[in-house]
Amino acid sequence: MGKVDKVSRLAGQVILICKVLMLVADVAFPPPQLVETNTNTTAPIMAAKIDGHIIIGGLFPIHNKGEKGCGAINADRGIERLEAFLFTIDEINNSSTLLPGITLGASAYDTCGRAPYALEQSLEFIRASISNLDPTEFYCSDGSKANPVSIPTAVAGVVGGSYSTVSIQVANLLRLFKIPQISYASTSASLSDKSRYEFFVRTVPPDDLQAKALADIVAKFNWSYVAAVHSEGEYGEPGIDQFKVEAKSKNICIAADIEIPISATNATYEQVLKDLQEKHEAKVVIVFVRTEDAMGLLNAATRLNVTGKFVWIASDAWGNRNALVKNNALAAQGAITLELQSSPITKFEEYFLNLNPRTNRRNPWFVEYWEDEHKCAWNDKPHVTPYSAGGPPQYQPTRPCQGDERLTRKLTSQESKTQFIYDAVYAFAHSLDRMQRDLCPGIRGVCSKMKKIDGEKLLRDYLLNISFDNGYGATVKFDERGDAPGRYMIMNFRRNRRTREYEYHVVGTWSGELNLNQSDIVWAGETQDVPRSRCSEPCQEGEIKYNQKGEQCCWICTRCNPWEYIQNEKTCESCEAGYWPYPNKTGCFALEVQYMTWSSIYAVIPMVLATVGIICTLFVICLFVMFNGTPVVMASGRELSYMLLGGCVFCFFMTFMIVAPPSTIMCSIQRFGVGFGFSIVYSSLLIKTNRISRIFESARRSAKRPPFISPKSQIVMTCILIFIQVLFTFVWLLLEPPGTRLVYPDSREPVVIRKCKSDDISFLVSLVYNMLLIIICTVYAVKTRKIPENFNESKFIGFSMYTTCIIWLAFVPIYFGTLHSFRIQITTLCVSISLSASVALLCLFLPKVYIIVFQPQKNVRKLTMNSASYKMAPTASTAMGNNHSVVSSEHLRLNVQPRSAAAAGATTETETDDRDSLASL
Repeated sequence: MGKVDKVSRLAGQVILICKVLMLVADVAFPPPQLVETNTNTTAPIMAAKIDGHIIIGGLFPIHNKGEKGCGAINADRGIERLEAFLFTIDEINNSSTLLPGITLGASAYDTCGRAPYALEQSLEFIRASISNLDPTEFYCSDGSKANPVSIPTAVAGVVGGSYSTVSIQVANLLRLFKIPQISYASTSASLSDKSRYEFFVRTVPPDDLQAKALADIVAKFNWSYVAAVHSEGEYGEPGIDQFKVEAKSKNICIAADIEIPISATNATYEQVLKDLQEKHEAKVVIVFVRTEDAMGLLNAATRLNVTGKFVWIASDAWGNRNALVKNNALAAQGAITLELQSSPITKFEEYFLNLNPRTNRRNPWFVEYWEDEHKCAWNDKPHVTPYSAGGPPQYQPTRPCQGDERLTRKLTSQESKTQFIYDAVYAFAHSLDRMQRDLCPGIRGVCSKMKKIDGEKLLRDYLLNISFDNGYGATVKFDERGDAPGRYMIMNFRRNRRTREYEYHVVGTWSGELNLNQSDIVWAGETQDVPRSRCSEPCQEGEIKYNQKGEQCCWICTRCNPWEYIQNEKTCESCEAGYWPYPNKTGCFALEVQYMTWSSIYAVIPMVLATVGIICTLFVICLFVMFNGTPVVMASGRELSYMLLGGCVFCFFMTFMIVAPPSTIMCSIQRFGVGFGFSIVYSSLLIKTNRISRIFESARRSAKRPPFISPKSQIVMTCILIFIQVLFTFVWLLLEPPGTRLVYPDSREPVVIRKCKSDDISFLVSLVYNMLLIIICTVYAVKTRKIPENFNESKFIGFSMYTTCIIWLAFVPIYFGTLHSFRIQITTLCVSISLSASVALLCLFLPKVYIIVFQPQKNVRKLTMNSASYKMAPTASTAMGNNHSVVSSEHLRLNVQPRSAAAAGATTETETDDRDSLASL
C-alpha cells in the first residue's frame, strides 16, 4: 500500500473519530436555537428516501469525483444504481410472500466516489444508534418539555459503497455499531479479512479471484513478459499484488509495475505510457486501475498516438463500459477485459425508461440527471451544476425541459452492477424475512422483538446463511468470508465486421477455471494473430535458461551436455552411472548392459583364428602319433612336444571362453586358463632350451653326462614350473573372488559393460610369471644360437621366442590402449593368445611336419645328424679354428661314454632316445 494511501486512511480515521464525537455532542447537547424554536437552520443533507417499517441504507456515487470535491452527475454508476436500489425495494414491498405486513424503507446518500465525503454521509446511518437519551430529562427555560427536532430512524443494514476505498472507510464506522453492510461493487481482497471487517459482505467476488482470472488469460496465450499498471489505493494495490502471486506461480514475469497516484493528471498518464514504451518487449499490459484512471490512460494513448502498441488486459473497473472507449476506440482496440457475470434485470429496464422528473420525487438528483441527459433546464431555469470542482456553481443556459423527453437505450446497455444491487437488497429482505419468522412466530409485521434489530444476529444467523435464486440465473450466497462466488465474463473490444461499429464481444467466461474461445478474439489491427509478449523465446528441448545479470525475465538458452538431463529450467544435472537422459532431457533411463557375445563380429574373427589353430594343432598331434617311432618325432623330444602341443590347444581353446558372456564360472575359467595355457607352452620351451644349454655347457667342461636330461626329468621339471603358475592363480582367486561387475568407461558416453570383476592391472600381474618364462627362454635361445648347424631345433626355438617377445611387447600397449572399447580389447587379447600359440606351433613343428609329410626319405636316423661331425678329427688346430668341431667332438664324447651295455655290444632304448634327442638339438 502506498504512502499516500496510508496517510489518507489515517486522516480518514481521524475524521471518523471527530465526526462521531461531534455527532454525539450534537445529539446529547443540541444547540439552544433548535430546542427553543424547533427549527433547523442548517442545510439538510440530500438523500433519496422511502418510508417504511425497516430502513435499508444506500451509498452510491451519484456524482463523479472532482479534483477537490464532487464533480458532474454520474449517470450509469450513480443515478442508475440508485434507481435499481429503489426499484428493488418497491418490488419487495409489492411481494405478498416476502416480509408480509412489513414495508421496507430506504435512505440513500451520495458518496461522490470520495472516502471522506462518504464517511460524512454515513454518519446519518448511526445517528439513531446513539440517540438513546430520554427527552423527558431535558426542560426548557420556560419549563416546557424539550422535543427533538427529528427522530432518526435506525437502519437494519447498508447497501454500498461502490469504490473499495469508500467501503473500507464506511465498514470501519458501521462495525462500531454492528450494522451489516453489503457492497455491490467493492472487490478489494482486503475486505475479506473478517478480523477487521466482520460486518462487511458483498454480492461480488474479491479481486484475488479476478487476479487469478487475469493470470489464467496471460498463461493461455503463453505471454511470459508483461507490464502492469495499477491505481493507488485499496482496489489497485491488493489486486496487482495478488496478480503477481498468481503470475509467479505460472512463470510470468513482470517487466514493470507502475502505480497511478490518486491525484493523477494528464501528464501523469502520459508519463505512464512513456514508461511502458521503454519495455518494448512487454506488449501486454495488465490494467488494474479505477475507472477514472482507465479513461485517463486511454485518453493519453489517443493524444500520444500510441494506438495499437499495447495489448490491454483489464480488470472489471474497465469491464464493458462504453464511456471509457467512446472517444478512444483505436487506443482500446483488441483489449481483453473482465466483467462480472450478470444478467440484465428486464423489469428494471421498463421501470427506468418510464421515469421522468414529474413523478420521480423521491430521487432528489433525478432532475439534475434529466437535465444532463437531455441538455435542457427544468422549470425554465438555467441548468446548474451544484457540485462543481471546488469552485462556484456553473450556470449553463440551455433550452427548457418539457418533461416528456424519452430515455432510449438497448437492454444490453444496462449498468453491469444492477443485478448485484438487486441481489444485495434481496439478501437483506430474505434475511429479515427469516428473522421475522423466528422472532415473531404467528405475527404479521414487525413485533416488539424487531423494534430494534440486532445487527450482529442478523448477520451471523441469517445473512451469511442464506442461499436463494435471484430469478435471473444466479444463486445468491456468501462464503465464510462474506464473499460471493467468482464468475466473470471475458470481453474483447473490437470492430463489428457487419456494422463496422466498435463494441464489446463476449469471448469466454471464468468461474474457477478459464473457458476461452481463442479463435473468436480480434486483436489490434483487426488481426487474429496472437501478439508476442516475451523478453526471450522459450528454450528448445534440451536447453536451460541462463538469466542475464540483473534481469530475471530475460535469459539466454544454453544446451545441456549429452549426458545431462534438465533438473529444472535453470540447471542441468548429470545422470547417475549407468543411466542416460531421455531425448527430451526430462529424466534418465537405465542403459542396456553390453557384453561380448559369440555372435559379435569382434568374437567371430578370433574364434575363426582359434578354430584354425586348434585344427592345425590337432593335425600335428595326430601326425606325431602316427609317426611316433620315426627319428624326426623321437629326435624332437616326444614328451615335451606333446605337452607343448597340448598347451597350444589349450591357448586356442581359451578364445572361446574369453568371448563368452561374462559369468562367475566363465570369469573363473578365464583367470585360470590364460595363465595355465601359457605356462604349459613356455615351461616346455624353457626346459627344452635349458637342456640344450646345459648339455653344451657341460660338454665344454667335461665328458660327464649332465643330470636331469632324461625325458622323465624334463616332464617333472615342466610340471613343477606349471604348478607354480597354478599356485599363483589359486592365490589370486582367493584374494579376489571371481564374479562380474558393471563398468562405466566414461560417464559422458552411453555405455555400460558387464565384465569380469578383476581389473586389467590384476590380469596383467597374473601374466608376469609367464613373461618371466618367456624372458628366460629368450635368454637361453640367445645363448644357444651358435650351436653346430646340425642341432637346428635351438634356432627354431630362438625364432619362436623372438617373435613371441615382439607379440607380447605389442600386446601390452594395445590392450591398455583399447580400454575405451571392450570389444576391441577382448579381440586383441584373443588374437594375441592365438598368435603366441601359432608362433610356437609354426616355428617348432612346421619343419618336422614338412619332413614327415613331404620328405619322408629324410626321416631316417643317419640324416638326423651331420655325418661330418663324426669324421672330424679333434686336433688342436681344428679345435681352435672351428667351434663347430669342438662342439661336435664334445658331442661325440657324450655319445661314446663307456657303459656296460655298450661294452656288451647292446644299445638300450633310453640311450637311443637320448641320442635321437641330441641329434635334433
